[in-house]
Amino acid sequence: MTPAEVPTGQRGSALRSLATRLLLGSLLLLSPLLVVSCTANGGPSRQSLGCATAATPCLSGPATVAMQTTRGEVQFQLDGRAAPLTAGNFVDLVKRGAYNGTVFHRVVREPTAFVVQGGDPLSANPVVPPTQYGTGNFIDPSTAEARLIPLEIKLTDEAKPRYGEPITAPGVTRQLDLPHQRGALAMARSNDPNSASAQFYVALQALPELDGRYAVFGRVSQGMEVIDRIQQGDKIIKATLVSGGKLVQGD
Repeated sequence: MTPAEVPTGQRGSALRSLATRLLLGSLLLLSPLLVVSCTANGGPSRQSLGCATAATPCLSGPATVAMQTTRGEVQFQLDGRAAPLTAGNFVDLVKRGAYNGTVFHRVVREPTAFVVQGGDPLSANPVVPPTQYGTGNFIDPSTAEARLIPLEIKLTDEAKPRYGEPITAPGVTRQLDLPHQRGALAMARSNDPNSASAQFYVALQALPELDGRYAVFGRVSQGMEVIDRIQQGDKIIKATLVSGGKLVQGD
């Protein structure tokens, strides 16, 4: 129900819950803020975004990734049709072992179920203090620079995803191919829409307030009960590619 449809006795509680979730959504932003190439007018260059020109591989078709955690195994089904660049980045990082030993550094269940977040490469380094978890990115060994990917959102009536800018127009977010349902797998980022790197989160319930603002690229296909048990500080022991995972460049 929307707030306007909530019975009078429940409306105040529903509005407080929505306000809390919007605040929590802002906390998905990574710190410090990151910088990407911009056009002369200050906006991201759309021509430089997407699979056709990306330096990172894109996923062709589906893929299944298994993630062994200290609470048990979770499997993710990745969507290379609706989110080829974001899913391809995730598969590539899995194949590189980038998630092995990393920590779930942020788990929010109170005052309302929100997300389980992890995948910061910094958290696998034993000399890095936990206070810095959530600030790191994947550093590409070939360039010694942080790998950043643009926001990728696909609408159901469009053949290809859009890149670089959030989609927040009223009604448009209801046309998303991959909304934030319970179990949705998505990328965390900084205030810059084009700054996702390695950190990901799983939605603990439907989070429509995040739709169009963060890139969903898959879902939990097995082991949601494991996600429900994960506590802050738990670890990813190992992530592996189970099936699919065909990576392509420049498509």
